Amino acid sequence: CLVSTRVLVFLSLFCLADGGKLLVVPMDGSHWLSMHSVLAALSQKEHKIVVVAPEVNLNVKASEYYTLKTYPVPLTREELGASMHSFVNDLFERRPFLQRITALYEKVQVISSVYVSSCTSLLHNKDLMQYLERSKFDALLTDPVVPCGQILALHLSVPSVFFLRGLPCSFDLQATQCPDPPSYVPRTFTENSDHMTFIQRVENLFLKSSESFLCNFAYLPFELLASDVLHRPVTMKELLSHGSIWLKRMDFVFEYPMPVMPNIVFIGGINCGKKKPLSQ
Repeated sequence: CLVSTRVLVFLSLFCLADGGKLLVVPMDGSHWLSMHSVLAALSQKEHKIVVVAPEVNLNVKASEYYTLKTYPVPLTREELGASMHSFVNDLFERRPFLQRITALYEKVQVISSVYVSSCTSLLHNKDLMQYLERSKFDALLTDPVVPCGQILALHLSVPSVFFLRGLPCSFDLQATQCPDPPSYVPRTFTENSDHMTFIQRVENLFLKSSESFLCNFAYLPFELLASDVLHRPVTMKELLSHGSIWLKRMDFVFEYPMPVMPNIVFIGGINCGKKKPLSQ
C-alpha cells in the first residue's frame, strides 16, 4: 500500500516503531482528507493518536483510528462553509492580475479572522490545554497553512511534523532556508516555468513583493497570538523554522527543479487510491 510505505518514512524518522503518542492539529477541508489516510495507517501500527479540532468544522469527524478532542468556537457551520467556498472560488477564478490581488486581499481578511478565532479558542481553552500538557505526546502532526498546530507544538515542547502541499508566499522555502530567487523560481498562479523571459521575471518579482505584503497582513494575527502564548516576539518564518520534518505532497515529476533541505521529504502520490491490477 502506497500510504503505508510513505508512513514508514515518518515512523522511522521519529523512532515510533514501538507505538508512540501523536497529537494531530489538522487543517479542515480537502487538506484533512489527505491526512486522514495517514492517520488510519498509523493507527494500524498501534500508535495512539489524538486529533484536536473545533466543534464547528466541515470534515473532521470521530473515527476508530483516533481520539477526537473538540473545543467550542464562536462560529456556525453555515458561516464557516460560506467563508471557505467564497475564498476557494475567488482563488481559482481567472481575472486580470490586479483584480485578482484585490479580491484575494479581501477574502484573506475574512478567512484569516476565522482561523485566528478558532486558534485563539483552542489555546485559551484551559481544560483542553491541561489535558494536552498532561498527555506527554511524542510528536505533533499538523498542516502549517494554519500555524496554530506549530504554536501548540512550541508551547508543549514537542517536535512537529508538517504535512503539506506548499505554503503561501513560499513561507516553506523561507523557513527551511531553501533558495527562492524570483528570477528562477516562479510564483504561484503565474503559470510561469523555471525558464522565464525578462518580462516574466519582472512580473515574478512584482508578484513576490505583493505576496509578501499580503501574507504579512494575513499572518500578522497569528504572529501576535504566538507571541502572546509563547511570551516572546515571534515571526512566521521563525515559527515555522522549528518544524522537524516537512512531508510535502509533491514530486519533481510534476514540479520545476529546485534545491531543498534534508528535512524535506517528498511524498507525492500519497493521495492516490489503491487500485487492483489489470486482469490481463
